[in-house]
Amino acid sequence: MAELDVSRLHASISDNLLGFILAVSSSAFIGSSFIIKKKGLKRAGASGTRAGSGGYGYLLEPLWWIGMVTMIVGEFANFIAYIYAPAVLVTPLGALSIIVSAVLAHFLLNEYLQKLGIVGCVLCIVGSTLIVLYAPSEKSLTSVEEIWELATQPDFLLYTASVIAVALVLIFYCAPRYGQTNIMVYIGICSIVGSLTVMSVKAVGIAIKLTIEGSSQAASFQTWVFVFVAVSCIILQLNYLNRALDTFNTAVVSPIYYALFTTFTIVASSIMFKDWSGQSASTIVSVLCGFITVLSGTMVLHWTREPDPPSATDMYSPLSPQISWLIPVNGEAWKQKEDSDLYHDFVTILRQDHFK
Repeated sequence: MAELDVSRLHASISDNLLGFILAVSSSAFIGSSFIIKKKGLKRAGASGTRAGSGGYGYLLEPLWWIGMVTMIVGEFANFIAYIYAPAVLVTPLGALSIIVSAVLAHFLLNEYLQKLGIVGCVLCIVGSTLIVLYAPSEKSLTSVEEIWELATQPDFLLYTASVIAVALVLIFYCAPRYGQTNIMVYIGICSIVGSLTVMSVKAVGIAIKLTIEGSSQAASFQTWVFVFVAVSCIILQLNYLNRALDTFNTAVVSPIYYALFTTFTIVASSIMFKDWSGQSASTIVSVLCGFITVLSGTMVLHWTREPDPPSATDMYSPLSPQISWLIPVNGEAWKQKEDSDLYHDFVTILRQDHFK
């Protein structure tokens, strides 16, 4: 009996180690993909409508597809990591992708990371470490049906309905109005929908693992429901992540996306799997301190961001209201509305003003 317990302990440690290695590799690939994809987005935006303005010209840009393949490799490694290790271990390790993308953006995109930005990256890593060390253990699951029972609990159904409602508001109301100026809109959509992605991916991973071990889950309709949810959420995430990357500084997008995605994932996991049941107060406080540390690092990175230079199309696109300053030859200045005819002896200088 004792030998059996030791064998199970060794198997658990081996699985966690494999999951840890896969999660670290995933972060390296995903962090690099941010930079490769943004370079592709810049190339595509130079010859057509930018992704941040709703364009899809990047689909014809080979560099964007290289970044996409890199991200798929990273996400696949992350997917396998979820099979062997609990979500509370795998998800926080995504902080490493922040460091990778911030460093590469500094050298390849000239999005310079200031000294306080480096402090922010360190805070993100320290907070993630606290979460990994003190996060509760995940319950062992042996079938997709078990996850289905957890997913159809009233409290998780309420969480799912809330996610869908908030996502719809962000997509149809906030994105058209504030998506170009507020970084939290696009990233909020990716993050909150991502929490459902992780739950469904975990279910699909368990189904694949059980099938490989000899207990096929392909005939279970729950498996295909989770596959559909996972694919739908991933497509939605990629669309709005592309918009966020094309609109805002990569060194800021990455940490904010990580912080929100990790937060919502842990919340979803705790509701669905009851991770905090039976945990001590010190463990809960330690994890909360980890979250606060990560969020602090995110804020530091946000405060130290460099403003994105406006593109040529942005500088000359019509904004409302707009004032035309007419400077006559004799030096006397006149204001004239945008719709009025311009006189030949005036030089027109356009200044875009936003009145709030």
